[in-house]
Amino acid sequence: MKREKPKYKQIIDAAVIAIADNGYHQAQVSKIAKQAGVADGTIYLYFKNKEDILISVFEEKMAVFIESLNNIIIENTDPTEKLRLMIQNHFEVLSNDTYLSRVTQLELRQSNRDLRLKINAILKVYLDQLDAILKEGVESGAFSKDIDLRLARQVIFGTIDEVTTSWVMKDHKFDLTLQAPKVFQLLLNGIKA
Repeated sequence: MKREKPKYKQIIDAAVIAIADNGYHQAQVSKIAKQAGVADGTIYLYFKNKEDILISVFEEKMAVFIESLNNIIIENTDPTEKLRLMIQNHFEVLSNDTYLSRVTQLELRQSNRDLRLKINAILKVYLDQLDAILKEGVESGAFSKDIDLRLARQVIFGTIDEVTTSWVMKDHKFDLTLQAPKVFQLLLNGIKA
């Protein structure tokens, strides 16, 4: 299906707002269309159904994290710095888009099993990038050679995810980006050589 980028992006951005404001189950296609300023039928030129919209939202928005982390990996040689910048970037992206933060931290978790599996497949690319940073850190001697890479990834991503969820649940009452250095230091103490 050919997707005209400006209108496609307009619908994606509107879907983030509609889902954040109404919840996934209450965000009917008509609410997304209204938020996007398009006719209901226009949505179906780009998406099969609401589930397809949610997957596309996650795919498009996750691409921002993946691209940023890819640039961090390319531009830096020190795995410790890569990890620090990854955490900082993750918090900054979500802090700059509170609608997206509500969707990723709350609404995606309420979806059905099949939908979660599709979302997990998209998230895997980001987690693979984190794995590469950890592996490089072990190989360079920056991180302990004894760490279990899979467990370290789970702990790091889980911590980032939990801090973000707490921030969302507390209605963004604290500065998420100020947590990045603290989270980084805490995690680094657990994996450094």
